[in-house]
Formats: sequence, structure tokens, C-alpha cells
Amino acid sequence: MRTRLVGIVAGILSWVGLALAVVLVLHVVLTVGGANPDNPITSTVKAIAEPVSLAFKDLFRPNDASLRTIVNFGLAAIFWLAVRAIVLKLVRRLG
Repeated sequence: MRTRLVGIVAGILSWVGLALAVVLVLHVVLTVGGANPDNPITSTVKAIAEPVSLAFKDLFRPNDASLRTIVNFGLAAIFWLAVRAIVLKLVRRLG
């Protein structure tokens, strides 16, 4: 029973961490690709990505807006993938 519960928790955490990283990467793609900022998809992705990026949102301030988005939101995505890996390891060890 415990093993199954740990598996379920690990699965949920894995998907959440992956979803956060995907939203951040999608924001980078939409921004760098020049997506219409007034489009509901673009604005929704941005509304989710900005708080998820934490302090990475303005970590680096290059003059080029595209580069700024790539670096800062890209680092946030890498951060969430690393957190995901660490949390999954801890959950599986405790289980």
C-alpha cells in the first residue's frame, strides 16, 4: 500500500514539475516567436509563466528582449526540472 501511495505521489509531483517547465519554455517560444500578446493563449501562458519564474524573471538584463526572455525563463525552466528531480528522489527514498 505504501509503495503504491509513494508511486502516486511521485507521479503527481513529476507531472507538476514537468508542466511548470513546459509553461516556461512555451512562454519563451511564444515571446521570441513574436506571438500576438493580445491572444488569449499567449496572455494565459504569460500569466502562468511570470509567477512560476520566481526570481529568475529579471535575473539578467540584456538589452535584447528576446535574449532576456530566453535566458531568464530558460533558467527558471531548468530550475524546475532540477527541483523535480530532487523531489522525486527524496519521495522515492522516503517511500
